Amino acid sequence: MSHSYNEIFVHAIYATKGRKNLIPPQFEKRLFAFVAAAAKNHSIPLLAIGGMPNHNHLLFALPPPMSVPEVIRIVKSNSSRFMNEQGFAFAWQQGYGAFSVSMSQLGTVKNYIRNQREHHKKRTFEEEFILLLKKAGVPYDPKYVFG
Repeated sequence: MSHSYNEIFVHAIYATKGRKNLIPPQFEKRLFAFVAAAAKNHSIPLLAIGGMPNHNHLLFALPPPMSVPEVIRIVKSNSSRFMNEQGFAFAWQQGYGAFSVSMSQLGTVKNYIRNQREHHKKRTFEEEFILLLKKAGVPYDPKYVFG
């Protein structure tokens, strides 16, 4: 076979350094637009982006030549540089969560990502992340989840 094909959808979550509220709500749309442009420039099909002042969610189709860590590195490094260029003292925390998404659940995950403000009226980022780990069956040690 001379070409590589895949259809792998990933829901990724990553937090600001120390999970501090480093993303001003009035700046979120500019950050999301920048991330979308950076993804496009690297041929990463971005299906949804959303978040809160202390974390972001992405839904993307994994391009065949890339790995999940490579996509996350591209997004985090470019967006961190952008935020610092805009005058914010900004950094992302090390690590991330990445979960596979079936094609039948894409709409549900898109809505979930786009409605973060509503979700976080009920639970914190930390509670949300632990719940996602549990739902996905990812083994974890609570001592090391948030660094």
